[in-house]
Amino acid sequence: MEIEIILSLLFFAFFAGAIDAAVGGGGLIQIPALMNAFPNMATATLFGTNKMASICGTASAAFSYLRRVKLAWKLLVVIGIAAFISSFAGAACVTLIPQSILKPFVLVMLIIIATYTFMKKQFGQVHFQQSLTTKTLVLAGIGGLVIGFYDGIFGPGTGSFFIFYFIRFLKVDFLHASALSKIGNFMTNFAALSFFIPTGHVLFSLGLMMAVANVIGSVVGVKMALKYGSGFIRILFLILVVILILRLSYQIFFTG
Repeated sequence: MEIEIILSLLFFAFFAGAIDAAVGGGGLIQIPALMNAFPNMATATLFGTNKMASICGTASAAFSYLRRVKLAWKLLVVIGIAAFISSFAGAACVTLIPQSILKPFVLVMLIIIATYTFMKKQFGQVHFQQSLTTKTLVLAGIGGLVIGFYDGIFGPGTGSFFIFYFIRFLKVDFLHASALSKIGNFMTNFAALSFFIPTGHVLFSLGLMMAVANVIGSVVGVKMALKYGSGFIRILFLILVVILILRLSYQIFFTG
């Protein structure tokens, strides 16, 4: 493997870790980088190597958030278990559902999310302290199941979907939603790797090198999120969603 390719992938892994820690969407950076470096590699192997790189950064970010942002453990457990189960199922189905079917649906959802977030200026700016009712836990579980399955089978925008869902239905702000999304993302990555590793769809040496860069990036991203708060994360969130919309639109309408 050429040193230029490795250095390029390490750079993108660092950047992906920083963005992912703050607002999600690291796969938007890492997966295209891997695709450009290995255009003939099987999709499952690309996804598996991406998960290997990102899970370490996600774990680092989750640990940092848990130390500084107060979250209910019961809520974390429900989200984590639901996300793990559905992500494993999604990874197992990764070769069964064509991306050509998923992309238009994801594009429409992202446009709705971006429009809603932009129009409602106070969306995600206030955190409501809530008692953990059965309804709250059920909503958290539904979000973990649906978004976890999506991450296992496709992936781009998972962090954005998690954040939007937690703000909209759990009534938290962007900072708390980012913290919760790291737990969900860690479990979805762990579940997907539980499928990809036994089936031989991970490049371990490359994945581990990218993981180190991803962790370093995640440390930077968490510090930025904690320092500048929900308003900063909201801006990053909107930028990331718009970029993802443009990328999916280009793939659907110009490259097929």
